Amino acid sequence: MTRSHHVDETGTDATERPKRQRRLNATKRSEIAKASKRQTPKRRVVGTRSRTNPSTPKHTKQQSCLDLLSRQEGATIVELQAATGWQQHSVRGFLAGAVRKKLGLTLTSEKPDARPRRYRISDTV
Repeated sequence: MTRSHHVDETGTDATERPKRQRRLNATKRSEIAKASKRQTPKRRVVGTRSRTNPSTPKHTKQQSCLDLLSRQEGATIVELQAATGWQQHSVRGFLAGAVRKKLGLTLTSEKPDARPRRYRISDTV
């Protein structure tokens, strides 16, 4: 029974080369074969956010809430809902999570007589 030997491009028998060299050559051949299949079209970069005009102030829902809370009379949950379109539990979550915890602002709550509860950001820490 005869065994066929693979002769590479250098003319040496594959069994005469060390195993590591055979593995490297096989890896190189597979990378070349894969490279031709992976040609993807170049995408044009439209624009990044860093190229936007920084002079225009961003007026987000959170910023409009903070503006309402900064007023002398503060704001009710209903007023904050109307300004943002959020539901009641989302407004309360914003007050507890973003205003108190993340921003570290002092939020005061007042409940005058029969009127709804009003929240405001106090200036004192």
